[in-house]
Amino acid sequence: MTDRHKTRRTLKIVIISFFALFIFGYSFYEIQKVVFGPKIIVSNPTNGEIVSESLIKITGQSKNVQDISLNDKKIFIDEKGNFSEEMLLSYGYNVLTLKASDKFGRKTDKTIEIIYK
Repeated sequence: MTDRHKTRRTLKIVIISFFALFIFGYSFYEIQKVVFGPKIIVSNPTNGEIVSESLIKITGQSKNVQDISLNDKKIFIDEKGNFSEEMLLSYGYNVLTLKASDKFGRKTDKTIEIIYK
């Protein structure tokens, strides 16, 4: 085999390996949506927070979510998965429950406990 053929063969192997690695990486990136299921991240308020106003704004982000609700009331998310919802608290101890499900039927929930004084 000549030097030119070896170089050509090596180049083919490198290109095929690159595409195979790219396809494997992209498949892994997409499959994690199926494997990990829905996720809820609440940025405000924090769990156990004591507040002095009855109207509170719940904000956060959801990932791999099709439907999401706050205390069984459907809330809306934007195209990036962000949500923002206002809630009127009763005096004393309040429990807020966020429930989410993905397109495969898997569910998750997040409970936030807040005290209004």
